[in-house]
Amino acid sequence: MRIKLPIFLLFFCLLATHIQAQNYSLLLKGGHVIDPKNNIDEVMDIAVSGDSIARVAKNISEAEAEKVVDASGLYVTPGLIDIHSHNFHGTEPDAYLSNSFTALPPDGFTFRVGITTIVDVGGAGWKNFNTFKEQTIDQSKTRVLSFLNIVGSGMKGGPYEQNLNDMDGKMTGMMAQRYPEIVGVKVAHYAGPEWKPVEQAVIAGEMANVPVMIDFGGHIPPLSLETLFMEKLRPGDIFTHTFAHVPGRIPVVDERGHVRPYVYEAQERGIIFDVGHGGGSFLFRQAIPAMKEGFRPNTISTDLHTGSMNAGMKDQLNIMSKFLNMEMSLAEVITASTWKPAQVIHREELGHLSEGAIADIAVFSLQEGEFGFIDSGGYRMDGTQKLQCELTIRAGDVVYDLNGISRPYWIVENPNKAEE
Repeated sequence: MRIKLPIFLLFFCLLATHIQAQNYSLLLKGGHVIDPKNNIDEVMDIAVSGDSIARVAKNISEAEAEKVVDASGLYVTPGLIDIHSHNFHGTEPDAYLSNSFTALPPDGFTFRVGITTIVDVGGAGWKNFNTFKEQTIDQSKTRVLSFLNIVGSGMKGGPYEQNLNDMDGKMTGMMAQRYPEIVGVKVAHYAGPEWKPVEQAVIAGEMANVPVMIDFGGHIPPLSLETLFMEKLRPGDIFTHTFAHVPGRIPVVDERGHVRPYVYEAQERGIIFDVGHGGGSFLFRQAIPAMKEGFRPNTISTDLHTGSMNAGMKDQLNIMSKFLNMEMSLAEVITASTWKPAQVIHREELGHLSEGAIADIAVFSLQEGEFGFIDSGGYRMDGTQKLQCELTIRAGDVVYDLNGISRPYWIVENPNKAEE
């Protein structure tokens, strides 16, 4: 005997089946996935469930997702990680990058270029980190991490950063041990002949098992760059502003246009070479000869602040595009902006698209045309490729969508009513 279900019951059964079939909250369909950790560099689909990546595979059914984004012709990568920025934004006068006007609130400068994790380097010291945490880290949608300044009062500029008595490795290390948001220790802008700032930073780094980042130099005659790399720093420590040439610091490329031999040795030893472009720390006359000799930066970062964002630096994608036009491959550029920085800061849960990982994802178009790029000395380099962010997803939520590829089309259901 055939049992006939009432119409309303049949409707609800079909609806329940449809809802049950939608296993994913979001599906990125047909994009070229570049995921360095998992050695993926091909067209794949990525399914998101809640705040996590649920599946990475070819031809995931659209029927399984509540929302589908057509990513065909675009590149899909892990959310970018900028490990050199300045985000301790505040209103304290004459405080440079520590609770000051010169630093920038993160969310206005991250998602629009595909960054989902940003690291403030040195804005706060152990004495004012709690203010930074309450004011910026806890208030931002961007994941904000910190390198503590070895100067206890942070990067306030001027005489504050020359105060050897305020450089305490033990107190810095103790604070770094307390907070998971602290992922390193920063030394910057010291202009004396002493090695104490570096030595105290390494003490803190060893206590908390975090890397040290060095913005080196300022003293004339310059301290030995080779001594810094081969004796003072540990494997895994970071040398930032790699392609700078500033007074009081030996550049990595010598006066004949060759990378100094001990720079290669240092990189092989495990020293991390970070771009840290900034407003005064990136020159084509350093970077181009180095790239031609096969020397590549390990990590690409901005040194973002009000003095760099409207100059030659601009943003993370502009720097990545510079390296694309200096014959670094797209896969290399993505690696240096995702998985490698995640490893450097010991946050290996980030920077990849593994199933089960947090769904921090960026979607880019690669523009072809005629573009100009400017270094911190005011000189121009022409290029033919430029990255543009189309979509950014942070913990499963769309937080930036340049052209509305994640949104439905607007349709007027009743044109006559709309005119009334």
